[in-house]
Order: sequence, then C-alpha cells, then structure tokens
Amino acid sequence: MKLNKIITLALIALILSAIALIIIINHNTPEKEAGIYDHAGESIQYLVKPAGKSEYNNFGVVDLKGAKVNLVTLKSKILFVNVMENIYYDPESLLPYKTERTNSAFWIKDFRTEEYDQKKFTVVIKKFSGKDLVKEQILKSNGPIQNINTLLFYLRKQPDLKIGWHFTAKVVNELELLKFDLKLISIDEIVVPGGKFQAYHFKSNPAMFEIWLDKNSPRIPLKINIKGIVNCSILMKGYALHDGK
Repeated sequence: MKLNKIITLALIALILSAIALIIIINHNTPEKEAGIYDHAGESIQYLVKPAGKSEYNNFGVVDLKGAKVNLVTLKSKILFVNVMENIYYDPESLLPYKTERTNSAFWIKDFRTEEYDQKKFTVVIKKFSGKDLVKEQILKSNGPIQNINTLLFYLRKQPDLKIGWHFTAKVVNELELLKFDLKLISIDEIVVPGGKFQAYHFKSNPAMFEIWLDKNSPRIPLKINIKGIVNCSILMKGYALHDGK
C-alpha cells in the first residue's frame, strides 16, 4: 500500500497535524484585533482516540530567511504513523508563512511543504518522496489563506465571543475544497484527561468537526471531534508554559 493511502486511513481524524488542511477565511481580521498575539513557551500534550498522541510546542519568534516569524511544532503518532510538522506564521496577523511536514511509517517516508504568499493569496504545495519532488500544485484564493493550526490561534484571539458568533471558511483537504460554517453554539462544562473546564463549543456545518476551547485565558484547545472515514477525538491531557523559548 502506498504511503498516501496509509496516511489517509491513519490520519484522517488528526486535525491538529496529520491532515494537510488549508483554511481560507472569507473575511479580514477586524482592526480592534490587531497586535501581537504570542503564546511563546506553550507546551500542550494531547491524547488522540482511538489510538494516538500529539504534542504541540510554541517556540516564539525565530528567523526564517530574514523574516521574523513564530514557530510552532507538532509531533504526533497515530497507530504506526509518525508525523512531525513545523508551522511558521506571522506573529501579528497569525497568517501562516510556511509549513513543513514529514510522515513516516516503517521504512517509508515522505515530506510536504506549503509556502504562502499572503499578498498574492496563493499557497504552493510540494510533495517529496525522499529527495524527489513528486507533485507540486499552486492554490489561489481571493483573500488571506490560513492553516488549520493557525485557525486555532485565530479563535483563541477573538475578544468577545458570544453564542451565535460564526464565520464561513473553505477547507482544502489534499487539494479538494470543502466549504463550511463554524459557529459558537454553546458554553459547556467538559472533562478531559487534563481536568474539568468551562469551554466554548464550536460546531461546523456541514458536520465535519467540533472544537472546544477553554473559556478562560489562555483559551487552550481542549477537545476536537472529527467525523470522517475514522471518527476521532483529540483530548488535552497536559499544559505547561515555560519561560525559556
């Protein structure tokens, strides 16, 4: 079985790192939300059901080819597949700059990059097998392009979330566009391995996924449910904020 088929079966539900998603937000960030939003030093551990784990780390501002960008890493293991992802994004707009992802299973390994141009509203996706480029595609939008992981930063940044708040987005999953509306439907008390929390509960329409964010600062992503070939739940089990970067 080719690796892309293995990855599809093993990682369909891993919204944080294993699925190559691009979120195209259909509206600009309001002016009142401008300014640097920095969770440098964050480390969050997740349990992935039915069989996996994931760890998120925010290293703050780094230099990438002369540009000052934030760096987040996601290291995951789902069944027999290991995924390592680097996400570089603008610390003010929260828009992605570049992502790098390595998938490995047994003796098979592939590498994928996404390079964003937020002025031209394009993203160049390249897939490699070993050192060989096997596929390249350019996607173009009529507005800013986000990555699913930076979408979580966007949600965490909203200053006055109230039930009924929503936005419309387009999701690119392996180069296929999916349109959805994400809406804040309730404030729930939930229990995850990391504890009991009051949480903002978001749901997509069509019903592809649900997200729960801690209602209190720093609005930790607590739980994500995904519907797909394999239904999946991602549950926060540990959080730490380190002084060092």
